[in-house]
Formats: sequence, structure tokens, C-alpha cells
Amino acid sequence: MASIFSRIIAGEIPCYKIAEDEHNFAFLDINPLQEGHTLCIPKREVDYLFDLSDEEYASLTLFAKRVAKAIGAAIPCQRVGVAVLGMEVPHAHIHLVPLQKESDLLFTNPKKQLSPDQFADIAHRISAKL
Repeated sequence: MASIFSRIIAGEIPCYKIAEDEHNFAFLDINPLQEGHTLCIPKREVDYLFDLSDEEYASLTLFAKRVAKAIGAAIPCQRVGVAVLGMEVPHAHIHLVPLQKESDLLFTNPKKQLSPDQFADIAHRISAKL
């Protein structure tokens, strides 16, 4: 069965898309740690990030770098943090989180509650910086 991320890529599940290229896809996390929390994923479903081929890994990393720069330009923050956990969804993914302080990247923090309009606005602002 396809992962939830594969179903998002296929358009079966809606998302707030940030960017897409031939091999990768980025969208807002619907349970964000901070406004602008974005997931970057390879289109090919691979459970573990380090099981990607070298080419896929490099492609995803460079894609995430472009998205992170757009996040930093669109969302006021000190840095854009990067996290790879890979435990909650069996599809490799990179979390990009706007940070004011290191503790903003703690996954035990309460998640932000945003309206659909807020999500859409954030996605638009980030996408416009790409």
C-alpha cells in the first residue's frame, strides 16, 4: 500500500504544495512545529533516507536547500532547521523548520494550530520566493 506521502504526490490527498521537480516534492506539514514547517520528499517511495541512491539523495538534499532558502526569505526566522527522523511515515523525508531558537525544533513541543487560509497564505509566500 502506498504511503500517505505517495498518495499526496499522486493528488489523492490534498496538501499545501510548496515546490515540485522531476524527482522531489515539498509541502507544508499539517502538524507544524512552526509556521512554514515544510516536508521535502523524494517522489519515489523509499522508507529510509539513507536507502536512496547517491543521485536521489543528492537531488533531494539540493532540492531541500532551495526550499529552505525560500522559507528563510518568506518567514521571519534566525535559521531554517533541518531534521530527519523517519519514524512516523515510511517514506523518506526532510523536515525544514523556521527557527528563532534551538528549542523550536523539539518535536515534543505543541504543534501550531493554523486555519486552511493561514496554511494557504504560508504556502503561497514560500512558493513565491522560489
